[in-house]
Amino acid sequence: MMTDGILTDAQIAALTPEQRRELVQRLEQPLSEVIDPVLLSRIRRIRLGLMIGCSIAMIPWLVYLSSTLPLEYKAQNWRLTWVGFDVLLVAFMLATAVFGYLRRQVLLFAAFTSGVLLICDAWFDMMTARPDDVWLSMVSALLIEVPLAIFMIRGAQRIMRLTMMRLWLLDPGVRLWHLPLFP
Repeated sequence: MMTDGILTDAQIAALTPEQRRELVQRLEQPLSEVIDPVLLSRIRRIRLGLMIGCSIAMIPWLVYLSSTLPLEYKAQNWRLTWVGFDVLLVAFMLATAVFGYLRRQVLLFAAFTSGVLLICDAWFDMMTARPDDVWLSMVSALLIEVPLAIFMIRGAQRIMRLTMMRLWLLDPGVRLWHLPLFP
């Protein structure tokens, strides 16, 4: 009979966390059946090379910018730049709310991106503020934007941790950066 050897819910509930992890690993579809391992390796090498190369290329660019940019600059499209950035921030915050309400895993991306955008917003608000507006930028950064950014980023991290623990891929207390991307 086809159902012979199938574990019951009670048997699964009685398994230890280690036994459950082993069961999940045995049942998951091998990655080689999902994507060609040679292609995957090539894509990984290209992406790693691109990120390392771009990171190294940024060093002379940063040296150049730090020595050539003027201390003051009259910017074009100032309103459009700030309004456009804030529209992007609102869009990601709304996406975070919608995906949270719908209880979708994609919430992780929206929440993390919202947090990063909030940090960028706080930084640029403080760095571009006029001398008489710096205090307002600092207060809003320290009391609103940075705490909200930490809340969003830590929330995304907690959801990822709970998901990994629920899938028996992560032991409680293990740091997320110790979890491999895939076997």
